[in-house]
Amino acid sequence: MVNRPGRGAPATAASPVRRPTQAVGVLFLLIGVLGFIPGITTNFDQMMFAGHDSEAKLLGLFQVSILHNLVHLAFGVAGLALARTVSGARTYLVAGGAIYLVLWLYGVVVNFESGANFVPLNTADNWLHLFLGLGMIALGLVLTRRPGGARR
Repeated sequence: MVNRPGRGAPATAASPVRRPTQAVGVLFLLIGVLGFIPGITTNFDQMMFAGHDSEAKLLGLFQVSILHNLVHLAFGVAGLALARTVSGARTYLVAGGAIYLVLWLYGVVVNFESGANFVPLNTADNWLHLFLGLGMIALGLVLTRRPGGARR
């Protein structure tokens, strides 16, 4: 008889989805921290808490604010916490990817100069959110498939 962890139990054996989820979580933590470092974030002195008026740009490309950076940090912590189980890792990747696709759609629809652009977002953010959303969903689905098409 083989002991296997339940859906919510920590996996004792290596799972192909847990490490990539941890890596995504660490990446979001890193992005959140880098958003608070002058030089890596240009126009740092013009960073606002929220809103389209924040002129700070991570790597001179992605518009950020304090709120935007805090969301990245929280998303990173969530990724590390949920990577502890296979089902949590899958949920993080698929649901997180869906959130990023909604954020991409929001960025496409909202006028960058309007008050509705509170995160804030720009064109570079939109492209990044599209690819992040698609990539995270793909990772979550592909890495939790069993041979024969069934999910873990």
